[in-house]
Amino acid sequence: MKLKNEAALDNLIICHQCFTLHQEVPIKDGSKACCSECGGILYRYDTKLIDHGLALSITGLIFFAMANFFPLVQIEILGHEQFITIPKTIFSLIDNGFYIVGLLCMFLIFIFPLMIFTINMILFALLKLKSGEKWSKDLLILLAHITPWSMTDIFLISILVALVKLIGYAQIHMGVAFYSLIVFVLIDLYIVKRVHLSEIWMLRKRIMFEEFKI
Repeated sequence: MKLKNEAALDNLIICHQCFTLHQEVPIKDGSKACCSECGGILYRYDTKLIDHGLALSITGLIFFAMANFFPLVQIEILGHEQFITIPKTIFSLIDNGFYIVGLLCMFLIFIFPLMIFTINMILFALLKLKSGEKWSKDLLILLAHITPWSMTDIFLISILVALVKLIGYAQIHMGVAFYSLIVFVLIDLYIVKRVHLSEIWMLRKRIMFEEFKI
């Protein structure tokens, strides 16, 4: 297939399963386009995604705040109690000389997850208001770069492994932040698995420019 200019690439889409190249065609609201070779879903178009994405992003931010500002775990050893929070864990690493590890944790489990949900919230709000053409494009590009670096799910698993090892030596009480972190990770995984960036790009193109008429 020969392309006269690079702008023509915007109308092409590749199947993630068999890598067959397709020409993007307009579809009705609430429907999906499938690969002609393997039948895999190429993209969806659903305006309800805007309301769902906005609600999930706001909910995720609320649980993220609770996971960071409330005690994560209370550990009691020989009568000594200690409350652990996510910020306290990060600053403890830095205070003990583990600067690189502390900075990595700060970005991977705090800054990047906060940025991702904030960007999602702003994006869906802009799409709902049908404004911010340039902003939405820049935010989508930024989101594509930082999404793979959010590792709150890995952090949650590491906490569970550490608690299993400590359970025979100390009394452990889960705090509000622990359950909030679980809910946040579930919302994060749901958004990553169900809300693809390509679908947000399509929503942006249909809403901002109304290029296709069904």
